[in-house]
Amino acid sequence: MTAPSGPARTLVRVFTQRFSCTRRGARLARQLALVELHDWGVPESTALSADAGLLVAELAANAVVHGRVPGRDFELRMTLLAGVLRIEVSDASRDRRPAVRPHAHQAESGYGLRIVDAVAADWGVMDRLIGKTVWAELTHRLGVRR
Repeated sequence: MTAPSGPARTLVRVFTQRFSCTRRGARLARQLALVELHDWGVPESTALSADAGLLVAELAANAVVHGRVPGRDFELRMTLLAGVLRIEVSDASRDRRPAVRPHAHQAESGYGLRIVDAVAADWGVMDRLIGKTVWAELTHRLGVRR
């Protein structure tokens, strides 16, 4: 087996879970994300945990409010790499795709993506076979236990 070319990112942890596309599902996504981070060695009292909880809450709420398709769930995926925590929230709707320039949003669209833009090191939107994925990344300097 050969090593991949380019800068390597060591995969440390992955968490994927589907939730009902409801406000309760969005709250549960945030709670389980924090529990999972704690299990990965990221205590709740850290800035990384607080920022991750905020991003999960905002992205999950957007999936429930703007990406809801009756009978379809939304999915949360967190990937902890050496130096980066990536949070992805996928929903089944392609129609309401957020603009990556959050300040271009009208006032009635709320402040959720402005918060994501302010907290995340980077974020964006990707198409899926069904729907879309909104992702955000946080940088960290953790020694994550294995």
